Amino acid sequence: MTAFKPEPEHGPEPISAQHAIVLGLIHEASFPAEETWSGLAIAEQLTQPGVFGLAIDAAGFVLARVAADEAEILTLAVLPQARRHGVATRLMQACLDQAAGRGAGAMFLEVSDTNHPARALYQRLGFQRVGLRRGYYPGGGNALVLRRDLSPVAATAL
Repeated sequence: MTAFKPEPEHGPEPISAQHAIVLGLIHEASFPAEETWSGLAIAEQLTQPGVFGLAIDAAGFVLARVAADEAEILTLAVLPQARRHGVATRLMQACLDQAAGRGAGAMFLEVSDTNHPARALYQRLGFQRVGLRRGYYPGGGNALVLRRDLSPVAATAL
């Protein structure tokens, strides 16, 4: 992975546990301290069955898991200075396509009910609210549960 430039040079690329230290630093810079994942936690996730990840340069990454015919976003982290440059959209589009290609018919995720930029992104990508998890985050914050179909047509319509 290379350093972030306002216009990332590379599309989403697969990541592995060997990238975990850098990914942990990106996650730390992207979330409140009580919600960050360490490089070790990310490395452990990447060794689990069905888990995959994608990154764009050193700007951001997404981790997801496919189990049977469902997928879920585990985390999406984009450095503050890389936001509003399409990084999250590109990561999510590639992740949705990869999950569909692995046999998932739907993608789920949780997002803080106070994270309005992320909620707007997910709405643009076709996610709809299907639930609420009260007290989901450290400190008691609520999470919205969102879902999106991953039919072959939906995955390519992005």
